[in-house]
Amino acid sequence: MIHRFRRIRDFDWPLLGMVLLMSVISVLEIYSATMHTRFVGFDHKQVLWIVAGLGAMFFVSVVDYHWLLDSIHWFYGVALLSLAAVLVAGQRIMGAKRWIRLPGGIHFQPSEWVKIVLILAMARYIAGLSGREMTWKDVFKAILLIAAPMVMVLKQPDMGTALTYSPILFAGLFLGGIGWKKGLILTVVSVSLVAGIWRSGKILKPYQKARLTSFMNPGADPRGSGYQILQSKIAVGDGGVFGRGTTKGSQTQGDFLPIPYTDFIFAAFAEEHGFVGCIFVLLLYFLILMRLIHNAQIASDLPGTLVVMGVVATLTFEIAVNVGMVVGLMPVTGIPLPLMSYGGSSVLFTFLALGMVMNVRMSRFVN
Repeated sequence: MIHRFRRIRDFDWPLLGMVLLMSVISVLEIYSATMHTRFVGFDHKQVLWIVAGLGAMFFVSVVDYHWLLDSIHWFYGVALLSLAAVLVAGQRIMGAKRWIRLPGGIHFQPSEWVKIVLILAMARYIAGLSGREMTWKDVFKAILLIAAPMVMVLKQPDMGTALTYSPILFAGLFLGGIGWKKGLILTVVSVSLVAGIWRSGKILKPYQKARLTSFMNPGADPRGSGYQILQSKIAVGDGGVFGRGTTKGSQTQGDFLPIPYTDFIFAAFAEEHGFVGCIFVLLLYFLILMRLIHNAQIASDLPGTLVVMGVVATLTFEIAVNVGMVVGLMPVTGIPLPLMSYGGSSVLFTFLALGMVMNVRMSRFVN
């Protein structure tokens, strides 16, 4: 199960360095965004989550990912049970059952760790096709693999996290070699299905629809569904080129910007550090993603490549949607910004995912 020999030099230290730099930026911004609110002190909690995440990352990095892939059916079953437990006995916060309360006042969000399971499950499934062209049966099995937990998360309701499962599916189908005709048909069917769900009004609630469309014209409801996007755009614009400086953002410190330590932390950062600061952070994200792709390219086998690319797809989706949301180009979905937003479950998922990448990288040197 655990590799006997690991050499320190095999670890991806440049990747870890960039991740730690992003984590430091996160803690500093959370400190600034919460210093005049009832959430003051969340920066200290974030440090604890990062330390716990680092521990989880190092542990996962030495557990043979082939053993994880071979045991994925058990993990998948536990994942579905944990999501069912949330629906039955989860704690309702802000109108949604997404968390299970653990001893010590800790709130655990199972839907976050389920992403790890889905990345492994999809990698195992696609690798099992042995490179042959995907049939419709293969495609439907891959869809069902993701759809089952996605529907359960939508029931919580948590549309944002449910959407983060979709890039795992798309990456799996693409890397699995789905033909362009099947891909085109699947796209048309998916768009038609989404349109039907939208018109039916039975799955998406009115407030969810408003959140998905308000970004196109936030001024139509400036005190309601458009408030978050309007305040976010004001904060981003207020930052200018160099920003107002740490703890000096009027929108952030004046409590106009909603939840600036989680969903809109990039808007708070933009107000305080301006265009230059945003370019630096986005460049850092780009370098992290490129490093992950490099690890996928040098993986010793196809399952390893698929695992890493599942991580890349998920993180890329979350970064793109969150930043797009902040500047008014994407709907407000509640998807956190990886490595920056406050939140234990989100932090642990990211570090566990990075641990799997490290695992794949170091397995190149194990005979």
